[in-house]
Amino acid sequence: MTQVSSTFAATGAESYELMMGRWGRRLAGPFLDFSDLMDDGKILDAGCGTGALTAELLQRTTVAEVTGVDIAEAYVAYARQAVKSPRVNFEVGDLTALNYPDCAFDQVFSQLVLLFVPDFEQAIRELNRVTKPGGRISATTWDIIGGFVFNRIFWDVAAMLDPEAEKLRQRAFSRPLTRPNELAQAWLNAGMKEVRSGEITIRTEFLSFDDFWKPLAEGDGPIPAYVQQTDDTLRSKIEGALRRAYLGGDNDGPRSYVGTAWVVSGLKPVEA
Repeated sequence: MTQVSSTFAATGAESYELMMGRWGRRLAGPFLDFSDLMDDGKILDAGCGTGALTAELLQRTTVAEVTGVDIAEAYVAYARQAVKSPRVNFEVGDLTALNYPDCAFDQVFSQLVLLFVPDFEQAIRELNRVTKPGGRISATTWDIIGGFVFNRIFWDVAAMLDPEAEKLRQRAFSRPLTRPNELAQAWLNAGMKEVRSGEITIRTEFLSFDDFWKPLAEGDGPIPAYVQQTDDTLRSKIEGALRRAYLGGDNDGPRSYVGTAWVVSGLKPVEA
C-alpha cells in the first residue's frame, strides 16, 4: 500500500482560512519568537498552507528570502495571491520528498503540519537534509488532547452521538507529535543539537455560536470533512448538542478557549 504524505482533508483555501487560518496567524508570532529567527539567507516555510507563517516571516525580516512549500495546490495558489513580495516564492511540494538540493536553506520552519504527516520521521529527515550545517530547524504542533479546546469540544460531543465520530476522535487524539515531549524526542532522534522545546498558548476566540459552528461545518480539515458527510438528522443533533456546550447555560455571545501548541527548535550539526 502506498503511504499517503498527508492526512489533512484539503479542499479549498477559503475553507482553510475559515477553519484554521486565523489561528495560524495568531500562533506565527510567538512561534518565531521562540525560534530565534535570523534576518539573512534563505528560509523554508515547510507546509506553508495559505501563507500565514510566511507573511510573518516577511514582516520580521528585511533581506531574507522565503520559500513556502505545501502539498495542497489550492493553498499555494491562495498564498501566491495573498502574500506578495520579491523575497518570497511559493511552490507545491511533498515534505517527505522535497525537491531541493542538500543544504539549500539557512533556516527551516514548519507550523501545524507534521501532525498530519504519517511518515513524519521521513519529513524530518528531509527538513534536516535541506538545511545547511549549523542551521536552525523549528516546528510546532497542536496539543490535541489537552490544549486544543474547541477541537476537543467538538469531538467529545460528536463521539457521544455517533460511533463513526468516536473512531475519528481516537484517530485525532493519537496523531503523531501531539503529546508532551514527542517533538523534542523526534528532534533528538534526528540528531539535532541544542534542542529546545516548550509550549505556546494563544486564545481561540469566537463572537457567537454561529462563528464557532460555521468553520466546523464549512471549513477545511478533519472536522468539516466529517460534518459534511453526515446526514441532516445527525448533523442537526450534533449542532444542537454543540450549541448547548458552547452556551454553557449562558446567553449566546463571545467565547474564548485556550489553544496550546508544542514547539521545538534545534540546530543541524556542523560536520567535523
